[in-house]
Amino acid sequence: MTYRVATITLNPAYDLLGFCPKVELGDVNLVQTNALLAAGKGINVAKVLSDLGIKLTVGGFLGRENRDGFNLLFESLNVVDKFQTIDGRTRINVKLTEENSDVTDLNFSGFTISEQDWQTFVTNSLEWLKEIDMVAISGSLPAGVSLEKFTEWMKQVKAICPKVVFDSSREALVAGLKAKPWLIKPNDKELEMWVGRKLSTLAEIKTAAMELIDGGVENVVISLGSQGALWVTKHEAWLAKPPKCKVVSTVGAGDSMVGGLMYGLLTNQSIKDTLVFASSVAALSVGQAGVGVSDRQAVTDMSEKIEIIAG
Repeated sequence: MTYRVATITLNPAYDLLGFCPKVELGDVNLVQTNALLAAGKGINVAKVLSDLGIKLTVGGFLGRENRDGFNLLFESLNVVDKFQTIDGRTRINVKLTEENSDVTDLNFSGFTISEQDWQTFVTNSLEWLKEIDMVAISGSLPAGVSLEKFTEWMKQVKAICPKVVFDSSREALVAGLKAKPWLIKPNDKELEMWVGRKLSTLAEIKTAAMELIDGGVENVVISLGSQGALWVTKHEAWLAKPPKCKVVSTVGAGDSMVGGLMYGLLTNQSIKDTLVFASSVAALSVGQAGVGVSDRQAVTDMSEKIEIIAG
């Protein structure tokens, strides 16, 4: 069976990736430029899925003034482009990786979504999403989109495409969770924010995940950084631990995991095997600047190094 897949990125960006041994505030920092990429969380997921051979549709908003880089990317990925072009410029995010692997983000503002822009998007997206079997909704909200509007749209999306994969943070995460997505991928800090308490142990993290499951979310995958990832459902839990990897940039590692999760589920792998595959894709991503799977054999080799245990 051929699944129809989509990713939606409401607030994409051009990512300027650089390396600086140590960022000194208030001083001149010499930065080694690693890449300037047309990106955004859902677009990163699309890159991974496209590299893995999945045909997909991409949507969201893009500024008219600097759309060209995204046009070239979409053409290279051979995806169906459903992005809505609006007045203004798509934002630029500067991401600096230090020698100790810490990443400093400087996220600039971009376009603002008007009421008419949003209504047009809602109408159009709900129409083309009727033909989609699984959709990833990823990232932050652009200026002009209220949390209430976002929640309502998410509920409408779930009604026509039940397999919603959701990855966001802060207020947008809370707003999206009200729609009870099918699968979510917070990190441990985002999960702490949602439950309103410190989560110091794996048992505490699992308990918090079960609260989400009891509330209607079917799959909760928690990123634990270098400690791996925990997948919790009502009936099972698995913890995947990657080997120690050389870090070039952690930018997009979470998106790489989402792409790997979707691929495993789309190809009918078990939860255990899907988590191993997704963890392998994410582990390899930190060793490169930018997102994507350039070597399938490397993913297979990495899978053999992932430790997987029942949670």
